[in-house]
Amino acid sequence: MQQRIGRVTTSGGTSVAVASVGAGRPVVYVSGWLSHLQLSWELQEERAFYESLAHGCRLVRYDRAGCGLSAPLDRPPSLSFETEQLDAVVATLGQEPFDLVGTSMGALVAVAWAAAHPGAVRRLVLYGGWVRGSDISTPAAREHVLGLVESHWGLGSDVLTDIFAPDAGAAARAEFSRYQRSSSTAATARALLALSYELDIGALLGQVDVPTLVVHRADDRAAPLEQAVALAAGISGAQLAVLPGRSHLPYAGDARELVTTIRRFLGLRIQRAGAGTLTARQREVAALVAEGRTNREIAERLSIDERSAEGHVERIRLKLGFRSRAQVAAWFAAQHEVG
Repeated sequence: MQQRIGRVTTSGGTSVAVASVGAGRPVVYVSGWLSHLQLSWELQEERAFYESLAHGCRLVRYDRAGCGLSAPLDRPPSLSFETEQLDAVVATLGQEPFDLVGTSMGALVAVAWAAAHPGAVRRLVLYGGWVRGSDISTPAAREHVLGLVESHWGLGSDVLTDIFAPDAGAAARAEFSRYQRSSSTAATARALLALSYELDIGALLGQVDVPTLVVHRADDRAAPLEQAVALAAGISGAQLAVLPGRSHLPYAGDARELVTTIRRFLGLRIQRAGAGTLTARQREVAALVAEGRTNREIAERLSIDERSAEGHVERIRLKLGFRSRAQVAAWFAAQHEVG
């Protein structure tokens, strides 16, 4: 798949970058805290997640103001500014109802938009969200993280990556830390993170009148499961799906199970496990995994460093939708590639 990048302008004059991939009915995706449409497409794990969502539909994403390819922040972040940006994106879709997926802070934005536009959303998916930002961590912890992001963005991004993606390998976490720093300035990152702690959508939940799925990982380290329970309880008829895992980032950990859960709710065809296509190098690595080789042994065999070997294994696992090396080995054996 290839994404197409364009721009829209909000009613307040802010330029927002928008990416579209796939074909079919639109699914609008509101990201969490930070994003970068181009760099995210270059991260194999994140791209694989979006491509998996986009089969059989048109996935529309955007960078919020201050992030990625969009214009810098020209006013303080707020929920009204967030919905103004989503207004501009939605205005390009036509009049038919569309599916809306909000992740992390984007879940709160999606709730606010759906509440204000009855009949516009066909189905609503909220992943990793919360009702009140003040309830997702203690005041001391919030101030510590905000101060760290503001004063030492490098260390702050590393700390947040460990919270957001504990199930990812070391190479993937390092890559995501760099991605965060490239997505926004320290000042913008701090302002948007502060907004995520300040938002409270409790009064809006009862106004949402659309089939809704609230999906959350059981041990999410960034947003406690209790918040997902509160989200589902506050929206009439909402379904709650609790998946195993600790990672807050949707494409970290068992991304395939999350994609399958979302696609099933949206009425999209479920893809067969192992349908991903490996590159020639990834097939080499998968063959060595099937032989029972460690990352160090794979690195020595292929004359690469151990960190690169770990990254290859992680990408193979995510691309195929597997949780373990053993599943990769079994899949490879089933392909009759083991000699």
